[in-house]
Amino acid sequence: MLATRRLLGWSLPARVSVRFSGDTTAPKKTSFGSLKDEDRIFTNLYGRHDWRLKGSLSRGDWYKTKEILLKGPDWILGEIKTSGLRGRGGAGFPTGLKWSFMNKPSDGRPTTVANVETVAVSPTICRRGGTWFAGFGRERNSGTKLFNISGHVNHPCTVEEEMSVPLKELIEKHAGGVTGGWDNLLAVIPGGSSTPLIPKSVCETVLMDFDALVQAQTGLGTAAVIVMDRSTDIVKAIARLIEFYKHESCGQCTPCREGVDWMNKVMARFVRGDARPAEIDSLWEISKQIEGHTICALGDGAAWPVQGLIRHFRPELEERMQRFAQQHQARQAAS
Repeated sequence: MLATRRLLGWSLPARVSVRFSGDTTAPKKTSFGSLKDEDRIFTNLYGRHDWRLKGSLSRGDWYKTKEILLKGPDWILGEIKTSGLRGRGGAGFPTGLKWSFMNKPSDGRPTTVANVETVAVSPTICRRGGTWFAGFGRERNSGTKLFNISGHVNHPCTVEEEMSVPLKELIEKHAGGVTGGWDNLLAVIPGGSSTPLIPKSVCETVLMDFDALVQAQTGLGTAAVIVMDRSTDIVKAIARLIEFYKHESCGQCTPCREGVDWMNKVMARFVRGDARPAEIDSLWEISKQIEGHTICALGDGAAWPVQGLIRHFRPELEERMQRFAQQHQARQAAS
């Protein structure tokens, strides 16, 4: 979620006197991305260095840990609050100062960490200061973030970057660009399979942070970016996701148990085009009845991919249905 600060340059014509006010406030940051190596928190992201304690010590991961702990919980929480860090767990929303350990994991000791990334960046925030961390990304979207980029890119990877980095820059700089070039891009799922897809037109300018993606009617989610080029059967791709969520539903909540199963069957017909345009609206309505009506977030995760597909690719659905109907009529006429 962070990066180097790049400020807009400006110049003045000759012989113009400049009078500075007493305001020494730094100019507002207007661009994001290109995180410097010295600002990276995850120093062994690709496992190229010694992962053991000795190797970790050599990279400074445990530097002044004792001094930090001795400052006490109030000081630590103060730095974390200043940093703007939020626990990123549960349904993928900012949830305040929230992290925890499992009470009784396999060996009976509290060692299984929830909100792992949040916990992992906290020591570095305490060493370098909350204001340092808050200097990356936009307001309310501060920090660095691990982004996983997969799908139709030349170099799939996981990379640490500044929050609010443009999606296009993230893909082109770190993943080697879209296969076949940027113009070959069809759509991107920006935050893991449960977040709604966005088409190329949105991908051109959208920033990778909580607020920008919500404004684009999707979400940051897990920050797992799935890139799909024009070779993708977008209807079939979303249908496959719904099949996954149908399989993973525990069946406790009726909207999820019945609704996702129904969506799965409808999407299978949509892939073939064996449906009527009015059913698109029915599918949308069912997804809205699932969203927000389940105990856990799996129902939302099943509903949102469908909503993204309908929102941006309804013409593709209708064209497929029309083509199927024409072929069906032709077969009937031939028989």
